[in-house]
Amino acid sequence: MRACTATALAVLTLLTGSACTAGATRPAPPADDVIKAATRALTDDCLTRRGLTPESGRQRVSDALFGTGRAELSLRLPTGYVVRTHTDGCLAAAQRRLYGDQDRWFRSSVVVNNLRPEAARTGRPLSEVRAAHRAEIAEWRRLRAHALTTATALLEGGGTTHPKGNQ
Repeated sequence: MRACTATALAVLTLLTGSACTAGATRPAPPADDVIKAATRALTDDCLTRRGLTPESGRQRVSDALFGTGRAELSLRLPTGYVVRTHTDGCLAAAQRRLYGDQDRWFRSSVVVNNLRPEAARTGRPLSEVRAAHRAEIAEWRRLRAHALTTATALLEGGGTTHPKGNQ
């Protein structure tokens, strides 16, 4: 798992390098890329701490990454679909670390990611659906900004990604 983390950090370093070329600086990488790289680093470290490797078996790695048993978080969408997720896997731990609150992130991101389907299902314009979910969109933006700040600090720190050191 360490090779993936090292690769993510190397890519981020190349993208965010502060070296100037002919007076121009490189643009910052897209926020999605930074958050994805940090998520990967956190989940890889979590799997490593659990003693798992790519050779550990697909089901064991999947269970450790995504969680097991009954999903603890659930949200019914206006489209009728129910979205569920676990709170006990490495991905959940990464989300708690990056976004500060996995439950709030889950709820706001599920709503924001399903605005278009809601508009299509209800026959309302997307602008009207967005206006109805203004609070969720604002929460999503706050949590995402928190995740970007946390991810940038984590990746630039170069040290352990575990909040309490190497455990």
